[in-house]
Amino acid sequence: MSFDGLFTRAVTNELSTLLKGGRVNKIHQPFKNEIIMVIRAGGVNHKVLLSAHPSYARVQLTNDQYDNPSEPPMFCMLLRKHLEGYIIEDIHQVGLDRMIVFEVKGRNEIGDLSYKQLIVEIMGRHSNIVLVDKGRNMILDSIKHVSFAMNTHRAIQPGQEYIMPPAQDKRNPFEVDEQEILRTIDFNAGLLDKQLVQHYAGISPLMAKEILFHAGLANRTTLPKAFLELMSDVKKHHYQPAITTFKGRESFYLFPLKHLSEESRVFDSTGELLDRYYFGKAERDRVKQQSNDLERFITNEKEKNEKKIKKLERTLVEAKNADQYQLFGELLTANLYATEKGMKEVSVLNYYSEDGSNITIPLDPRKTPSENAQKYFTRYQKAKNALKIVEKQIHHAREEVAYFEGLQQQVEAASPKDIQEIRDELVEGGYIRQRQKRGNKKNQVMKIVLERYTSSDGTEILVGKNNKQNDYLTNKAAARDDIWLHTKDIPGSHVVIRSKEPAEKTILEAATIAAYYSKARSSSSVPVDFTKVRHVKKPSGAKPGFVIYEQQQTVYVTPDEDLVLALKK
Repeated sequence: MSFDGLFTRAVTNELSTLLKGGRVNKIHQPFKNEIIMVIRAGGVNHKVLLSAHPSYARVQLTNDQYDNPSEPPMFCMLLRKHLEGYIIEDIHQVGLDRMIVFEVKGRNEIGDLSYKQLIVEIMGRHSNIVLVDKGRNMILDSIKHVSFAMNTHRAIQPGQEYIMPPAQDKRNPFEVDEQEILRTIDFNAGLLDKQLVQHYAGISPLMAKEILFHAGLANRTTLPKAFLELMSDVKKHHYQPAITTFKGRESFYLFPLKHLSEESRVFDSTGELLDRYYFGKAERDRVKQQSNDLERFITNEKEKNEKKIKKLERTLVEAKNADQYQLFGELLTANLYATEKGMKEVSVLNYYSEDGSNITIPLDPRKTPSENAQKYFTRYQKAKNALKIVEKQIHHAREEVAYFEGLQQQVEAASPKDIQEIRDELVEGGYIRQRQKRGNKKNQVMKIVLERYTSSDGTEILVGKNNKQNDYLTNKAAARDDIWLHTKDIPGSHVVIRSKEPAEKTILEAATIAAYYSKARSSSSVPVDFTKVRHVKKPSGAKPGFVIYEQQQTVYVTPDEDLVLALKK
């Protein structure tokens, strides 16, 4: 657990320093469990993300962009009513728990001063965002409702009294000395990291392991010293938020985690760190929830066509034996007198061979000689006819496999809005049925929005993340002399540099984006073709997103998420 009480303390300090005295200008709810507040403070607009996501709950300053729904949810409308235009009086943490309270004041509809609390509880799947009328300590609403049937200690519902979560009665790590640590920790019992978590507030298993690492051979001398030194740095806000990677897994904390690795990436603030750490993670989880049925359908269709290809290839092999069936039929017809019903095979003279040798013909013992001959003539006709169409069917099935492989990659890289475009594409292609829409609203044409990036020299780079966006980008949005990029023979996005003669560095940056949004995201030295848009053509009747191109050049790049994120910023 990286987002522990100590990390929450650092986040709270960062928020309080920047936002105290600021005004709540706008409130949005882009997703079911997440709120964005735009707070004007010090002449600058700051975006604050409040998340009650079961896996990615947090509070942070963010620079990421979020798409807002056309109709705000009820909780968002209530927050707007009670908080927009209000002043942030204070932002504080409850003890060293993972709870942050925004104290706000403003005037209500009749002009009286009103005091509210927006409380964010970061508690895993029990995380919540609660709006409280401070004067009455009454819950106005919450992003998740919890009844007494679900929690006997307290209910989180409109009209209920707000009750804090049960206290854990742990010691404050900033208020202990060496002697108290020695009295608390039983060195003979072992599992020292678990004892630290058990006795001290705000300390996660991750922090406890870091303390033991700094202590070296942990004993009654080294452990208290390491504990107090680290706590002193945290108390004085002497830390460097960092992401540490160990065995392919990332962990973040207030400083580089030496017990995991010597290599860490340091950030200027907790907000910047969290933007980087959660880049794509929460969105990927939301996409997973929205696209389960879509992923299953795409996988099934791909596998169905792969099986179809194998079956057709067997048919093709049989079809190539057409001449053999004709030979068997003719030889059987010429030798009906030498054949009887019940025979499993017959050996006859092959008068078509130059050496006049015999040939053995398999027979169905249940059929008469003439029926066996007719069977071979029927198989001959069927095989001859099949040869004409099976190769076309195999070609079509391979196109379908390639199409669904592309869709698989697009779903993996999709944002929530991209999923709907992929779903619409499958409806238009006749693969799935249109979902029934609620209400009496007419079907609205969705506006296609492309991903936009800026290269190091300021050149705009556009990216299509699904077939609809790819077609729009390549065939409509791009100019004929813009530079078009795509991974070579690998499913991926269309990328366009809005320049006739981009710098070499810009081409490499755009190629990195193309490789990142492709099936080769986890590979190295990925080949990316680039050419002018005028050399990219869409064949008549081709699948969505499919193009052919010529006069291309190829560069090799390794996908770099940090670079992609930096170019997006």
